[in-house]
Formats: sequence, structure tokens, C-alpha cells
Amino acid sequence: MAADGKETPGKVLVFGSLNIDLVCRVERIARPGETVLGPSYEQLFGGKGANQAVAAARSAASGISVRMIGAVGPDDFGTAIIANLEANGIDAGSILRTQEPTGAAFIAIDSGGENAITVASGANRVLGADALVGAQLSERTILLLQMESPLDETIAAARRAQEVGGRTILNLAPVPANLTAESLRKLTEAIEWLIVNELELDAAARALDLKAGSITDLASTVGQALDVNVIATLGANGVVTITKDGESFIEPAMSVAIEDTTGAGDTFCGVFAASLAAKLEIHLAVRRATTAASLACRRTGAQTAMPTFEEITAALNAPLP
Repeated sequence: MAADGKETPGKVLVFGSLNIDLVCRVERIARPGETVLGPSYEQLFGGKGANQAVAAARSAASGISVRMIGAVGPDDFGTAIIANLEANGIDAGSILRTQEPTGAAFIAIDSGGENAITVASGANRVLGADALVGAQLSERTILLLQMESPLDETIAAARRAQEVGGRTILNLAPVPANLTAESLRKLTEAIEWLIVNELELDAAARALDLKAGSITDLASTVGQALDVNVIATLGANGVVTITKDGESFIEPAMSVAIEDTTGAGDTFCGVFAASLAAKLEIHLAVRRATTAASLACRRTGAQTAMPTFEEITAALNAPLP
């Protein structure tokens, strides 16, 4: 509570990866030892952390701040990433400049839409939970985590937020190749919300040696095993939410003309975090995030397709067809 008696505005802290994506469209993906020529390439801003921060900032209600906690290199890519975050209204004051090169993803997309991606983590692999010092963690903080940062530091970041009464969301993406029941339990013991897509939910269940019939049953089983609220995003099939108190509900996806689904999951996570920071009731927070993720599929790219607060609100208020 502020000194004037008004409630302190919420804050979203995103702890995660910052990348430059170099995208080349080719006729076909190169085989080992082969060189394939493409006509040109695009340089885009990426990294799941940055994507989710942009989604949160664009969708945030007045008074909600978004701060990015990440690391870049001493290069021009790092400078450009910071400038892009600030242009989207994100506080970049806690981003570290390291001697490691800025993270980069090298993406080849063939004529059929298939892709081959190589990610060089660079500065992302030296990001530590100590970067949260001075980031003003408090009980009004929503901390948003993903899995492109070091596992132990992600766990430590969640614990720091828990110690001050903050709320933490973990997007289990990408799933670590060596995910075990022990590491998953350590990841989730300090978080409130676990967000997964269908493949990530299956990976979590396999790590815990759990089985269930339907997606809803599987989400419920995983949530009970980890003592965490679970949200499973299912693309065109909507979103399943299972709370720790046993409530279960499905939010349908919005019907849109799909252009590109890249970044839809990151959009959901960022908008959900901003909605919690605004203290929206959980059904409304999920509905707003689901609508935003659907809207993001109407345009090409990740950050370039993410909707604004006004676009999301207009879509929610539109009459049903």
C-alpha cells in the first residue's frame, strides 16, 4: 500500500533469455555437409524471455510496469535488444552487459514451412538469480520464468520471489533434455502457476512417471503431484486450467484467420502475467491471455504479432457472431 492509501500498482518481472533471431528462407533444409543458398535473411528480436516481456508490456493496464531481467553481450546485437525492449515500454535497467556474445538463434525455414533451428545461448547462459538484486521484488511482483536460462538460477530466482511473498509463473519451455522428477519438483516448489503446452505437459508427466486418460486428467494429475496450479495451452482447442483447490475449466480459443502461430504461447504467458499483476480474477486472466494468443496468430512473427491492451479489450467486448 502506498503512503497515500492507494494500492501500489503491480509489477511484472521477466527473468529469462534475450536473443537475436537470424531467419533465412530456403528451398530445402541443408543436409549434413551441404550448403544451401537462400535469397536473403531477416534479423528479428527473440528469446522466450524477451517475447514474454513484450507481450506483457503491450497488454498491461495503466500503472502496471514490466521489467526485464536478462543478459546480453558487449556487441551491437545487445544494444539493439535493449533499445527494442525500451521502445516497447519495458524497463531494461536490470539487463546485464557481459563479455559473452549476445544470444542468437539461426533459423532456416524451407518452402513447406519446416524449420531447423540452432540456438547459441551466449550471454543467456551466464544469467544468475543475483541479477534480481535491486529489481524491487515485493509481494506485488509477478515473476515470469521460462527454461532458456540456467536451471539452477531459474530455481533460485523463484525462491527469491517466494521469500518476499511474490507470485511466480513458470513456463516449462523448452523442456530440458534431462528433466527428472527431482529437478521438476525443485522447479515448481516455489511457483504458483505452471504453464505448459500439450508436449510439455506430457514431458512433465513422463518425468514424474504419471499417466492419465484425457488432457484435463493429465493436467490435474501433474498439478496434484507438484502441488501447483496448471494451465495447459492446446492451440485451437483452447486452454485447460486446473487450480490447486480442484477447480477445472476450459477457455475456448478465439476463432481467427491463422497466419502464423509463432509466439502465441509466449503471448499467452506475458498477458497472463500482466493480468495477474492487475489483480484480475483467474477466469478473466485466462480469458484475456487466451484471446491475446489467438489474436497473435493473425500476423507473422512473434513480437511483431503481439496485440495491444486496446486490441485485446476490443476483441473481448466484440459481440458473438
